Amino acid sequence: MEEIYRPIWVSIVGNVLLAVLKLTVGFLYSSIALISDGVHSLSDVVTSVIGYAGIKISSKPPDKSHPFGHSRFEPLVAFLIGEALVIVAYEIGRDAVYRIIRGGSIEVNSIMLAVTVVSILAKELMFRYSVHVGKKLNSQILVADAYHHRSDALSSVAVLIGLGAQELGFQYGDSLAGLVVAVFLMKVSLDIILENVGYLTGQAPPFEICEEIKKRALDVPNVLGVHDLRAHYVGSRLHVELHIEVPPELTLKEAHDISEEVKKRIEEIPEVEVAFVHVDIKGVTE
Repeated sequence: MEEIYRPIWVSIVGNVLLAVLKLTVGFLYSSIALISDGVHSLSDVVTSVIGYAGIKISSKPPDKSHPFGHSRFEPLVAFLIGEALVIVAYEIGRDAVYRIIRGGSIEVNSIMLAVTVVSILAKELMFRYSVHVGKKLNSQILVADAYHHRSDALSSVAVLIGLGAQELGFQYGDSLAGLVVAVFLMKVSLDIILENVGYLTGQAPPFEICEEIKKRALDVPNVLGVHDLRAHYVGSRLHVELHIEVPPELTLKEAHDISEEVKKRIEEIPEVEVAFVHVDIKGVTE
C-alpha cells in the first residue's frame, strides 16, 4: 500500500472501532456525551472516505479534460473537509449551550471514563501520524483529516472534563468544556478553508519560495539575470514561469541546455510541480 493511503485506512478503521465503542457504552449507560462523541467519530469516517476519494482523483495523470493534471481536486476535498469541521464545531457549541439551558446530569462510572481516555489517546496518535505523513508528502487532504482527528480528541477531552466535573458536583462542567472545544475547532476549520481557497484560486507562493526559485536559477553558470518570475498554485503544487538572461555569444544549444538545467533545479523544490523557462539574450532584451 502506498504511504499516502495508510493514514486514511488507519483513520477509517480506527474511527469505526471508536464509534462502535462509544455508542455501545453511551447507550448502555444513557450517556448523551458519549453518544454524541460516537456520532462525531462516525463523521470522521465519512470525511476520511471523502479524503481517500480525493487523493485517488488528484493523483490521476493529465488527460484531455485536465491537461495539467487533477491536483486541484486535493485542496477541493480538503476545503470540503474544512466545511464539515465548521458544521461539527457548530453542533458541539449548540449542544453545549442547549445543555447549559436545559440542565441535567450525567451518570458517571469507570467504564465511561476508560472509554473516553482510550478515545483521546487513540485520536491523538491518529492525528500525529496523519499530520506527519501529510506534511511529509505535502498532502492537504491528510493534514485536513489529521485536524479532524484532533477535533475528535478534543471532543473526548471535553467529555472527560465534563464527566469529571459532574462527578465533583459541577453541573455545567461538560457544557463549558464543549464550548471551548467548539471555539478551537472553528478556528482550525477556518484555517483549513482559507488555506485551501488559496490553492484553488491560484494564489502566489510565499516570498521565501520565490527567492529560492531566483537563487536556484542564478546559481546555474551563464545565467546573468532573472526577471518576469510568476508562480501560482495549481492544487497544492506550484507552476512557475520565468525569464533568464544568458550571454549573447552562446550557441542555441548551449542556451537550451542552460534553460533545461534551470528547469531541473527549480523542479527539485518540493513545492514545484513544473517550471517554464524562457531564454533572453543579455543586451538584446534591454
